[in-house]
Amino acid sequence: MARNLTLLTDFYELTMMQGYFKSKAKEYVIFDVFYRVNPSGGSYAITAGLEQVIDYVKNLSFTYDDIDYLRSLNTFDEDFLDYLASYHFTGDIYAIPEGTVVFPKEPLVKVIAPIMEAQLVETAILNIINHQSLIATKASRVVYAAQGDGVMEFGLRRAQGPDAGIYGARAAVIGGCVGTSNVLCGQKFDIPVLGTHAHSWIMSFDSEYDAFYRYASYYPDNCILLVDTYDTLKSGVPNAIKVFKKKQEEGITLKRYGIRLDSGDLAYLSKKARKMLDEAGFTDAIITASSDLDEHLIHSLKTQGATITSWGVGTNLITSADCPAFGGVYKLAGIRYENEEDFTPKIKISENPAKVTNPGNKTVYRIYGKDTGKIRADLICLVGETYDENTDLKIFDPDATWKNTTLEGGTYTMKELLIPIFLKGQCVYHSPKVMEIREYCQKELSTLWDESRRLVNPQEVYVDLSTPLFELKNRLLNEDKR
Repeated sequence: MARNLTLLTDFYELTMMQGYFKSKAKEYVIFDVFYRVNPSGGSYAITAGLEQVIDYVKNLSFTYDDIDYLRSLNTFDEDFLDYLASYHFTGDIYAIPEGTVVFPKEPLVKVIAPIMEAQLVETAILNIINHQSLIATKASRVVYAAQGDGVMEFGLRRAQGPDAGIYGARAAVIGGCVGTSNVLCGQKFDIPVLGTHAHSWIMSFDSEYDAFYRYASYYPDNCILLVDTYDTLKSGVPNAIKVFKKKQEEGITLKRYGIRLDSGDLAYLSKKARKMLDEAGFTDAIITASSDLDEHLIHSLKTQGATITSWGVGTNLITSADCPAFGGVYKLAGIRYENEEDFTPKIKISENPAKVTNPGNKTVYRIYGKDTGKIRADLICLVGETYDENTDLKIFDPDATWKNTTLEGGTYTMKELLIPIFLKGQCVYHSPKVMEIREYCQKELSTLWDESRRLVNPQEVYVDLSTPLFELKNRLLNEDKR
């Protein structure tokens, strides 16, 4: 059931709206959603949350209760409240599809609308895109560290509330997790739900063996036994092996079976447990691990030769513990005044060069090497610029223009990333299913060079400005700033 999140906004959005209303502002504006720094020290991000943005915009409307509440604040006049009572979004929204690899300064979402409408949607769009993009990016790093092993999202109980748990799990699957422990998320988005049992299951029986045997009897198709309740190597693993043998004697085939480690020295315990399982004839038994994992610990365990082949990652994934905020912003890029046909580009100037914005109505092209299919660079340019892949293309670092290269015609391909989502207030885009977005994301990640995916000190991917956009930006920077 769709939720009305119309009042999920900062108070100043509404006070600015009333100011525009009182001044009879009729301008159309362009706002860009972008971020400045890659999360977790990486070289890329994964954009996510577009489906929820679409749901939000579709359901934008002020109810009678909303209007009554705003009236009670003694800030808004009746004529403005009357306007809000009939409010609906009439503008255009362009976005980069969910699951796409993205980089700093690129417009992930572009809103073109009457100024009051564009102002209202700022907070909610940022809230949705920032959160899910952060978790999808974190998940992609964890999955990369696991080197092909399955990663399960297990973070619901540590998430910052139900929404963070539900939509964080959704984003984690987009980023590459094979499933989630979150049943409501599984129901809402048709993604696999996974899990084993807790220590309390073991402790509720008279013996560890009895607990394991009962679980194996009830769930022969998914029999992963938690072996660290009492003593992993002296009790847990031996009892698990006894149960596996007992089921063999009973003629019952355990289809997906093994053990889970949740504490202790995971590298040491997994190697010892693997040896014990193999010697007992259970060479196909799974060893899965949990216990406050993240991409760095998984990478370390892999380096140490841990025999773990399945990972349950909770707190550090669902909260993106090392980088708890994505940092996306919503900045004005252009205004079309009444009776004018073209947008006047706008730029935000700051003492901090990283906070100077790119002006104008923009789009993003991705440039791939034709021979490798890998990303060569991204090009932010003005809408209307055209490119011929058969001609040479010179690209340059906008912050250090002497760093440039010329791509020979015929050696590269280009793809425009921003696509229409809403046109004149009507949604023209259908969101894929989450597992389809996950598959698309894996293909996207494969276009990155390995050097750009490494966890520490990755190679930066170039994001360049086209010559017309670069010249426009510098002209505005050099003009009188009053």
